[in-house]
Amino acid sequence: MNAIYLVLIAALVLILSYRFYGAFLKAKVLSIDSQRVTPAFRLKDNHDYVPTNRLVVLGHHFAAIAGAGPLIGPVLATQFGYLPGTLWLLIGAVLGGAVHDVVILFASIRYDGKSLAEIAKGELGNFSGFITSLAIILILIVAMAGLAIAVVNALYKSPWGTFTVGVTIPIAIFIGVYMRFIRPGRILEATLIGVSLIILGVIGGPFIQEIALGRLLTFNREQITVILASYGFIAAILPVWLLLAPRDYLSTYMKIGTILLLALGVVIVRPVLQMPAVTEFIHGNGPIIPGKVWPFMFITIACGALSGFHSLIASGTTPKMLSSERDILPVGYGGMLIESFVSVIALIAAAHLYPADYYAINTLPEVFRNLDPVLQQVKELPWLSEVIGEDISGRPGGAVSLAVGMTSIFSRIPFFAHLASYWYHFAIMFEALFILTTIDAGTRVGRYLLQEMGGKIYKPLGNLKWWPGVLLTGGLISFAWGYLVYGGTVTTIWPLFGTANQLLGTMALAIGTTFLIRRGKQRYMWVTAVPMLFLAVTTITAGIQNVFINYYPKGNYLLSAISVIIIIMIIAVLFDSARQWLKLLGQESRKPMENKQ
Repeated sequence: MNAIYLVLIAALVLILSYRFYGAFLKAKVLSIDSQRVTPAFRLKDNHDYVPTNRLVVLGHHFAAIAGAGPLIGPVLATQFGYLPGTLWLLIGAVLGGAVHDVVILFASIRYDGKSLAEIAKGELGNFSGFITSLAIILILIVAMAGLAIAVVNALYKSPWGTFTVGVTIPIAIFIGVYMRFIRPGRILEATLIGVSLIILGVIGGPFIQEIALGRLLTFNREQITVILASYGFIAAILPVWLLLAPRDYLSTYMKIGTILLLALGVVIVRPVLQMPAVTEFIHGNGPIIPGKVWPFMFITIACGALSGFHSLIASGTTPKMLSSERDILPVGYGGMLIESFVSVIALIAAAHLYPADYYAINTLPEVFRNLDPVLQQVKELPWLSEVIGEDISGRPGGAVSLAVGMTSIFSRIPFFAHLASYWYHFAIMFEALFILTTIDAGTRVGRYLLQEMGGKIYKPLGNLKWWPGVLLTGGLISFAWGYLVYGGTVTTIWPLFGTANQLLGTMALAIGTTFLIRRGKQRYMWVTAVPMLFLAVTTITAGIQNVFINYYPKGNYLLSAISVIIIIMIIAVLFDSARQWLKLLGQESRKPMENKQ
């Protein structure tokens, strides 16, 4: 199949969905009020609550939600063929993921920008609020580890990549100062400067690699892990305008620009998808994902279709920045649809590689040697390794194969073939930016949650401006997810991340359903309840199978325990939610009879 058809189908489905289903959600389900004053104005403190231009908020929100999931998940799930992943990315995003994001964002706005845990407390009571807080913190730690491990595997022993990614941090700080003090309001001007500096960082990479600084930037896996955790800590404690917002803003438009450029490359090159629509591995025993297409594909793709992690951003930094409720739909619903399109493009980049090349990159050599002989017949891998300038085989995790796929497409554009090495490292930077912008926002959200919980034990901790509390909670979150990455691998961390992420989405949809019912929208509760039921059954099944297939038999008791604890907590919240629904719906059914009396 020619890849251009998938691009056109995806774009058409997502645009029509925003136009019609998005309008239905805005007018009927949520009843958005553009005249209502948002928390960004009512609680303005210029640190966390900051009224911000909608384009900057969209940039921040998209950068924060679009981590490794929309890139890595679809690439790994290509093991099952391109058709299952494409269907889930489009259907799941339109009816599940975008609904999940916009409902939680709206609920958080109405709760003064409070976290999902506080919303749960208000909707379900103290028990579910407490369980939700614990579950979110645990899931968040796992999510950060799952996102970080992809960038660790891409950057270790890569001075060019490390420099290109690292230089984006001082650039973001400079742009933050530029927009706030030097040239306030000059968003287009600041964007052009920031993007130009980032591109110069990519171009300067090979020169850095050849000089002494290149040796100083060559880190092993453990060192990169410590550096990433340290970055997460710093990003979590700095004012949002200084690093988080400008970095996310710049990263978003770099990301969108790159995806559009890649989509244009697909139109020009018209690559054929070499991976079949459905592979033999839908029945299990795959070299990358051990389980069957159901339920394991749904926890592997995660973010590109529906992601519980998004609820932490939609009830974390974003609602504290929105200047008007009319921005809720483009930021919440629209941001998720953009992510879905990114995921489809990532899937195309992987699926156009020859299957043997794809498996050679995404499996370790000893695993690759045990595959069917037909799947060991590499085609373009030697040529790609030569033009890129690195051995790209045996680099599991999805990040490298996506960068190779993007490089393969770009290198076939006339006059671009000699830039293959630059395209590859640009793609690695592009992926790392996706991941790091989620890590900094996620770590910050984790700080908020810990401070909220800690404030109930020691009141000063609940003050988001109290620096000892900021430093303590930011450090704890960063250390916890860094510890998991330090001793983990893609095969152990990613399945746990996918399971935890989707279980969080299940819980958020349950809370969102309660929120709608309490506001007299029970006739529309199916909007959140249907995707919640599908996600609950699928993810709990995947979680149980993962424990008994992947973790417990191999003696990985820590990850087994984390999985079981998360599943139990989510089930408890679901039962409490169902109890509340029956109570609320019962009250509604009695109203007409009481009115008659």
